[in-house]
Amino acid sequence: MKMKKIYFLLFFLIVISCENTQKNKIMPLITIEKKAFGRTLDGVGVDQYILRNKNGMEISAINYGGIITSWKAKDRDGNYKDIVLGFNNLSEYESESPYFGAIIGRYGNRIAKGKFTLNGEEYTLAVNNGENHLHGGLKGFGKVVWDSKEVVDDSTASLVLSYVSNDMEEGYPGNLEVKVIYTLNNNDELRVKYKAVTDKTTIINLTQHSYFNLSADFNKNILDHDILINADSFLPVDSTLIPTGEIRNVGDTPFDFRRPKNVGEEINNSNNQLMIGNGYDHCWVLNNQNQGLRFVASAYDSGTGRLLEVFSDQPGIQFYSGNFLDGTLQSKIGGNYDFRSGFCLETQHYPNSPNEKSFPSVTLSPGEKYVTETIFKFSSKE
Repeated sequence: MKMKKIYFLLFFLIVISCENTQKNKIMPLITIEKKAFGRTLDGVGVDQYILRNKNGMEISAINYGGIITSWKAKDRDGNYKDIVLGFNNLSEYESESPYFGAIIGRYGNRIAKGKFTLNGEEYTLAVNNGENHLHGGLKGFGKVVWDSKEVVDDSTASLVLSYVSNDMEEGYPGNLEVKVIYTLNNNDELRVKYKAVTDKTTIINLTQHSYFNLSADFNKNILDHDILINADSFLPVDSTLIPTGEIRNVGDTPFDFRRPKNVGEEINNSNNQLMIGNGYDHCWVLNNQNQGLRFVASAYDSGTGRLLEVFSDQPGIQFYSGNFLDGTLQSKIGGNYDFRSGFCLETQHYPNSPNEKSFPSVTLSPGEKYVTETIFKFSSKE
C-alpha cells in the first residue's frame, strides 16, 4: 500500500513538472508577432510587428516608415490601452498622415528655405512646409519601406529596421546606411537606437514622431496633461517656425516647464511665440548635454495615472502640442483627431542647424558613426 502511494506521488510530481515545462515553452516572457499589414500603392508588402513584454505592454510597428501604429500602456488600475494616435490601415498612412508614429529623416524638423551649404557646396532640398524643408522632404524616411528583422532574447524584443538612402535622395548628399532599433524590455521601456554611416559628408538628424494622448481617449485634447522639460532655454522662431538663432531663457515665460505644468495653463496667453506656433511647436535646449543619456522630459495624465518619462543623449527636444490637427483625420477608435488631441516629444538636434554655425553640428563624414539613443519609459502613479 505504501509503495502504491509512493508511485502515485512520483507520478503526480512528474505530471506537474511536465505541465510547468510546457507552460514555460509556450509562455515566453517577451515576444514578437509578425503579420501582414497591407501593400503600398506601389505594390510592396508591409508587415506589422507586435512586441509584447511580460507585464502586458504591447507596441505595434510597421516597416513602412518604422511607424508605431499602437502602444498599449498601463493606467493606475492596471488597464492597458492604446495611447498613440494613428490609423487602422496602410492607405491612410500613405495619403494623410501628419507623420503619426514615424521615423523622421534624413533631417528632422525644418531647414530654412530648403537650402544649406556643406564644404562650400550649396544643396537644395524639397520645400514642403511653406517656404521651408520639413522632416526630410516629400517622402523622407517616414514614407519608405524598411528592411526588417526580429531579435528576441530572455528579457528584450527588438525590431531592427534598415534603410539605404541613396546619394541625392531628397537632395541630400551621400549614400547613407541607416539602422533604427526598437527594443522593448520588461521595465516597460522602449529604447530607440539610431545608427548611420555615409560615404560622403552629409547632414543627419533622426527622431521618432509618435503623437501621445495618455488618457487613451483620442476624442479628448491633451491640455490637462502635465509636461516637464529639463531645459533652461528654448529657441524662439520666426513667422515660418525657423529658429532666429537666439537661445532664450525660459524664466518668466510660458515656455518654463522645469517643473510639471499643465499644457493648457498658458498655451493661450498673448505671447508672440505661442501665437506664431498656434501653441507649442518649439525646440528646447536641454540641460546637461555633456552627460549623454539622461532624463530630459516627462508627461503625466492625472485622470489615468499614466506617466511617460523620456531619456536621451540629444541636445534638444521639440515639444509639439498638436496645433495642426484640425478634425479632418479620422481616429482609429471612431470620431476625429481634433485640435491638440495629441502631443509629441521629439528628441533631436536643433532645427535649421546646418545654417546656424553656433548650433551643435549635424554633419556626418565618411569614417564617422552616427549613434544616438532615446528611451520612452512608462509607469503609473496615484
